[in-house]
Amino acid sequence: MNFHLSDEQVALQDAVQRHARESLDGGLRRAVFEGADGFDASYWRGLMDLGVGGITIDEAHGGMGLGLVDLALVAEVLGYEAAPGPFLGHVLAARAIQAAGSAAQKARWLPLLATGQAVGTVALGEPGDRWTPSEWGVAVREGWLSGMKSPVPYPALCDVMVVGVQGGGLMLVEPKKSAVALAALDGVDRTRRLGTVRFGSTAAEPLGSGAAAAADLLDDCCVLLAADAFGGASRVLQMTVDYVKTRTQFGVAIGSFQGVKHRLANAACEVEPARGLYWYAALAQDQRQPDRSRIASLAKAHLADRFNATARTAVELHGGIGFTWEFDLQIWVKRAMFDFAFAATPMRHRSRAMQAEAAA
Repeated sequence: MNFHLSDEQVALQDAVQRHARESLDGGLRRAVFEGADGFDASYWRGLMDLGVGGITIDEAHGGMGLGLVDLALVAEVLGYEAAPGPFLGHVLAARAIQAAGSAAQKARWLPLLATGQAVGTVALGEPGDRWTPSEWGVAVREGWLSGMKSPVPYPALCDVMVVGVQGGGLMLVEPKKSAVALAALDGVDRTRRLGTVRFGSTAAEPLGSGAAAAADLLDDCCVLLAADAFGGASRVLQMTVDYVKTRTQFGVAIGSFQGVKHRLANAACEVEPARGLYWYAALAQDQRQPDRSRIASLAKAHLADRFNATARTAVELHGGIGFTWEFDLQIWVKRAMFDFAFAATPMRHRSRAMQAEAAA
């Protein structure tokens, strides 16, 4: 069995990373981070031109027809580069419509999402850290929604929103054409903006039937967050290695100190082996493995924890500069906080994994 990436997968990661570095490293990342809406149209257009929006959309609707493994490989690169924008919500909305949409819904939305002509998002979380389908409280009455979702990625930017509703179902809403009240949230991670959405007699249409599609959507979200966290942890580790080679104390580079070496070695030993965990979680989704929900939760929990721990180590080894707004490390530190909290905390996902194991 070959556990390596294919040449096509490596080329996909290289293309996404090349676009990110050419676009972001010249100051755009910082500008978007400090900007009003956390979005740059030219960067997003370039990402969509690479086909990222349609990776898991079937070829009949303008996509590549690939799997979650390929999408997660892109998420890893975007995490490594701290790339801003609505990628997470957009590709999750596309996957939900691809998996559960009617023929008419697919024909209408998938070609637009594949090219980026339309932006999608998902509204899963609710106040009180309610993320799982059994906890959702947004009510549906004769095709109308009422209730609140928060936090929602880029609600003001999106053209179509996949909403988790009471009973564990999914609904499609067009926020720009429906009665919704939007409010921005001042989230810590300014590379991925969040908002609150209030529905009041909001027109919606069902997306599929039953709770299976909703559970799969949450699992997909966990896998992509795990991939992002792996990429982010890898980047802050590399940033710290580079820094300790040049920062001097007592006339020598601090990277020569045994205590610094040990901390970096321990961090590397915790991060790099976790790559296979998010790979397998994505593969389990693609292959519809019976334990896919358990693995998705474990991947999200473990890699979010590793990203946070590695970011903390990085800040400490950077000394005073590691805490400052002017130093870019803080962008990744705040991204780690997002990956930790969004779609439920590691503690809750470990509990979910235990429940799935007990039910198996």
